[in-house]
Amino acid sequence: MTEPGRSGPAEGSIALLAANWPRVDDGLQIRAGGAVAVDTATLSATALRFDAVRDELAEIGERLRGLQAALAGLTGCGGDAGASASVLATKLDEARAEGDAIARALRDAARAYEMVDLQAEHRAAVLAGDGDRAARLDARLTAMAEEHPDAWRMALGAEFGHAVMWPSELVRQATQWGTVIGDGFGDPGAIVGGAGAGVLTLGAATVVGLAGTGRLARDARLSGSSGPVTVTPVTPAAPGSAAPQSLAGVTERIPGGGDSRVRVERYTMPDGSRQYAVYIAGMQSFALGGDDPWDDESNLQLYSGETSDSYAATEAALAAAGVQSGDAVHVFGFSQGAMIGAHLALQGDYDTRTLVSIGSPVDADVGSGTLSVSLRHTDDPVAGLAGGGHEEAVGAAGSFVAERVSDPASDLEDARLPAHRLAAYAETAALVDASSDPRVDGLRAVFDTLGEAEAVEITEYAATRGDG
Repeated sequence: MTEPGRSGPAEGSIALLAANWPRVDDGLQIRAGGAVAVDTATLSATALRFDAVRDELAEIGERLRGLQAALAGLTGCGGDAGASASVLATKLDEARAEGDAIARALRDAARAYEMVDLQAEHRAAVLAGDGDRAARLDARLTAMAEEHPDAWRMALGAEFGHAVMWPSELVRQATQWGTVIGDGFGDPGAIVGGAGAGVLTLGAATVVGLAGTGRLARDARLSGSSGPVTVTPVTPAAPGSAAPQSLAGVTERIPGGGDSRVRVERYTMPDGSRQYAVYIAGMQSFALGGDDPWDDESNLQLYSGETSDSYAATEAALAAAGVQSGDAVHVFGFSQGAMIGAHLALQGDYDTRTLVSIGSPVDADVGSGTLSVSLRHTDDPVAGLAGGGHEEAVGAAGSFVAERVSDPASDLEDARLPAHRLAAYAETAALVDASSDPRVDGLRAVFDTLGEAEAVEITEYAATRGDG
């Protein structure tokens, strides 16, 4: 969670609220995404509950003062009771004052987060050329900032914190690479070379991420053409004759390491309708062109907004599996596969109900009809290309971002990107599955719904460039 209390009043109360959010351990953080990680309606409702408690305390205090007055003239046990009543009245006043402070802090936080949302809407209106809407939002923001200056400072702090602090782990590890690591590296040249590679890998991801290329607007569309590509059914490598029941189970079904690049599962629901899940592999080749579309050329094309052969192959696989325009689709992708999934959700003709992005170089502003779930490692330079994601939360209600530091050590192994391995993200997925955070319930509901399917058909596809 962004730490809004650093830039506003009653920061201890807000910090306490953040500290009490459910999480699996001190490493995993689950948040709503963006600079705003709190539901403003929940904050306002909580403030009202504190108001109610304050009023109850005030009523008790009035009764207690009446009791004090009745005991004032008594001696002996009556005097002791009067003294106790006085002490209790003081404590009640202190509790009421603390409740007032917390309620004010909650309201300031709610206003601050509302201002962040308004700023995001204002930017969108400006980019869309909607001058009238931009002017109305600007006037509203100005009025709120004048009426609530503390909340305005908190809003600016939240956005600044999101913009500046997201690459902190990448920067830390990049700057520590020059340290001699253990006894097994006696060649100074190798150490210096490895350190340079680490700085380039981790630091470059930070620089590119800051450019904002990895933040995809809702109207982002791939340009150009691709292909031809050929997709061929292959024997499914991943287990399962039913829908996945966990996020960790999803990671087991994402192709990679064999011929398969796309896995499609078709679910026949009890009412006769059909839903589909597609699992898309990450990059499989460092080549810039060749037989395999899942290469670095496709990485560069997708990240720069161009149609890749791997994207075309994924669409071809969906068509081969019988997916048609308007069908309900749940998309699960890793790395390059997550970029493909993001564009399927943004520009595909499907009813994309779920988008799970694992180690994605981009963050897509999908609409309110798509549940968006992102797994990110803060020390993963590939995920760092997304620039920390959007400043506002994206996706349907219940969408969330789960992130942690996967490999905190700074050593030569970082050149092999251990934090970006699917196995590392599988561990994070298991932590999310074990979490008691209520934000995970929306994703669990997706698994529960798919688990009701009366029949499941699974097809996996290999892909090659060319017409076969």
